Amino acid sequence: MTSTTIEPQRSYGVTILATLAVIGALFYGRIFLVPIALALLLSVLLRPIVRGFERIHFPTTLGAAIVVLTLFGGLIGAGFAAADPVKEWMTEAPATLKAAKAKLASVRHSIERVSKAAADLGESGSTPAAPASVPPMFSSLFGSTTALIAGIFEVLLLLFLLLASGDLFLQKLVEAIPLLKDKKAAVGITKQVQQAVNRYLSTTLLINIGQGTVVTLALWGLGLPSPWIWGILTIFLEFIPYLGAAFMIGLLSVAAFGHFTDTLHIILVPFTYLTIATIQNNLVSPIAYGQRLKLNPVAVLVGVLFWWFLWGVAGAFLAVPFIATLKIFADHKPNLAGVAMFLGE
Repeated sequence: MTSTTIEPQRSYGVTILATLAVIGALFYGRIFLVPIALALLLSVLLRPIVRGFERIHFPTTLGAAIVVLTLFGGLIGAGFAAADPVKEWMTEAPATLKAAKAKLASVRHSIERVSKAAADLGESGSTPAAPASVPPMFSSLFGSTTALIAGIFEVLLLLFLLLASGDLFLQKLVEAIPLLKDKKAAVGITKQVQQAVNRYLSTTLLINIGQGTVVTLALWGLGLPSPWIWGILTIFLEFIPYLGAAFMIGLLSVAAFGHFTDTLHIILVPFTYLTIATIQNNLVSPIAYGQRLKLNPVAVLVGVLFWWFLWGVAGAFLAVPFIATLKIFADHKPNLAGVAMFLGE
């Protein structure tokens, strides 16, 4: 084997090992990295507000403090407003699940009989496969209440420092780059990323608020208890492409089974959400996002699953901004043209 053949193989091997090392570092360092990533994302969203304070001669630090304290107050207010309804809903959840389980018992028995009949048709010496266990998704995503509160305070503190520092990060990045053309490219890429992420987050928030309002009114019309809780869940979960809507449909199906007795209402509840989400995804979102934020749906789904595996709910929430950032970076690098073409719609 010639040396010219060995060199590319070594290069591929080093690339694969480096990729695995980065993935491992992201997974095992998630407790440290997730708050930083969330704070960076929120700083991109809220930085224009701080710039608005700067234009009216407010000090940057004061503007950052006002923004962060307002956000913190909003979280506290939302928590107090939702405390009693959520507590009531959580209290009723076991009874709802029990009622849904009872109604589904006949269906489960039918499926078990079909499964047993299918197993009997197999070879007599074969051993039926053990059912796959479903991992407890949420126990590892949020942790204890204390850890969640500590994480929120960590994100808010980092957010304040990022907003108060202004454009210091970009300035240091430019200073660290030796060549002038690379400095210009770094500034251009950074600004494009900030604009794309800011537009994505603000547009998605407005769309989700509208969808949550429609869902609340629709479920209220169908007679489902506490419909506004489902509207709030819609606003947050729809930030996670595909998985958020699927999770909402599953939750609403269980709630409908537990609350309603007639089949029509049971079917209408998840079907209504599916209809609203389909209209939003195929009519509202393409118009609202425009051409600049269109990404390959397959790449988005793979990215969401990948970051869900690494960082849980926070990773799924951050997946689209990460993919958009990679797409913009790849657009400026000729050797990454294939990546840019795959990530684009």
